[in-house]
Order: sequence, then C-alpha cells, then structure tokens
Amino acid sequence: MLSATPEPISPRSPRVSAARRLAKRNFRGKERLFLAEGPQAVREAAAHRAGGDATLVELFATVEAAERYADIIGEARAVGARVHLADEQVIEDISTTVTPQGLVGICRFLDTPFEEILAARPKLVAVLAHVRDPGNAGTVLRCADAAGADAVVLTDASVDLYNPKAVRASVGSLFHLPVAVGVPVGQAVSGLKDAGVRILAADGAGDDDLDDELDKRTMGGPTAWVFGNEAWGLPEETRDLADAVVRVPIHGKAESLNLATAAAVCLYASARAQRASGGCRSVTES
Repeated sequence: MLSATPEPISPRSPRVSAARRLAKRNFRGKERLFLAEGPQAVREAAAHRAGGDATLVELFATVEAAERYADIIGEARAVGARVHLADEQVIEDISTTVTPQGLVGICRFLDTPFEEILAARPKLVAVLAHVRDPGNAGTVLRCADAAGADAVVLTDASVDLYNPKAVRASVGSLFHLPVAVGVPVGQAVSGLKDAGVRILAADGAGDDDLDDELDKRTMGGPTAWVFGNEAWGLPEETRDLADAVVRVPIHGKAESLNLATAAAVCLYASARAQRASGGCRSVTES
C-alpha cells in the first residue's frame, strides 16, 4: 500500500494548513520546522538525523509521485515520518515552486551551534556575511559541500537558512554538512581565528590576488572564506576583520563574477591547496 490513509488528505485538513504556513519565516521559527520540496531534498532529509531524531517528520505526496518514488516513501516511513497522499492542488498549495514535483516534506530545524563547529577544528569554512538572496545562499552552501568544506556559517545579517528558495538551491547539501545560523560576523571571525583558522574575505576590490595566494602556497592551512552581499560586497568593517582581502582575477572582459561563482572558485582553490602534495599551482595554469 502506498498511502497512509484510505483517501488523499483533504485540502481543509489542519495538517495542510500547518504545512502551508511554513512558507513564512515567523511560522518556521515558531515551529522550528521547514519545507523540503522535490525528490532529492526529501530523500536527503529522510536519511538525515540530528541529535538522534529523524529530520523528516511529515511527507505529502501525489499518487503519481508516491508510485514513482516508492523508495523515498519507504524511507520516510522507515524513519517514522507521517505520509499523506495528496492531490495535485494540495501539493501546489503547500509548495513554493511554480512546477511542484509531487513531494513536499516537513523537516525539523537542523542548524548546528557555532561552538560545536569550532570544537571540531574545521579546515575549510564558508561564512555568509550580509548575504540576502536565498538562492545565492543555497547555492554557496551547495558549493561548500561539493568542495569538501567542514561547515557553513550564516551571520545574523544574512538570509534565513530555511527559506524555501535557499533549501531548493542547496539541492540537498543542507543535509550534508554542519551549518550555524544567526552568528554575529565579529563573533564568527574571532571564534574561527581562535580555532586557528585563517580568515580570507572575498572581494572584487581586494588587495591580494587569488592566483598569487595559490602560487605563494599560503592557502594550505585551515581557512574560512567570508562572502558578502550580492550587490555591494563586504562592508569595510567586515573586510578589516580578515587576515587578507582576496580578489578572484578576471582574465577576460567580464565585469565581475556573481557571488555563487566567486564562492565556488575560492572554495575549490582552498580545497586544492589543502589537498596538494608538495604545494600547488595556480588554478589558471594549464
């Protein structure tokens, strides 16, 4: 049997109303629950546990999606999530996407206390300071995950980690690595420095060139990259906290790189330097 109930859940069900409210930040904060949409996010959520508890607590699925992703439905039930069959209209009402994929999960908050991240002695960290666009935040989180970062920190001036657009843009990476939220940027920097982490601020107007940093072999140690606002970058007071302000070199005619692209370049440069045997070459060398 695919369904947990004989018939699809009613659009007027209190469960549907509660799920719909999670599109709003104040309700997410109050309930400490958020939405994960689509098969990839739901699969990752079902596999994730925080503090011994399953992260996925509830799942809405159309009949078609339940049949197509029977393995995910099974995984959700195996971790104790309540599974509801729902018609497409219910999924559209809950979902925040234009074309829902038939699966919407409700998950517990999973952010990690900043102190736990420091205690783990991280070697590569992405700090999102003043990042306001949820799509960019989720994409940077995905890049950090792909580059093998140990953690991501969102400062108190950045977007809500659990914004549905940020969750979607992370493409499941939200469930892969520790993320601290609401940390003042000064506290984030000082804590990481005390943990032996070098702080590099990414800024297009930085005095130091990323290629030069790589060629000088200065990036092999524990490093945290601080990324700023999409439109105006990092404020001066934040740049002043860093050990170095580094720009990604533009070798062509492009005016600049967007935040997520620059973050990917910086994080992979650090990952390469940290993994290199006997040093590293410039990422632009062939």
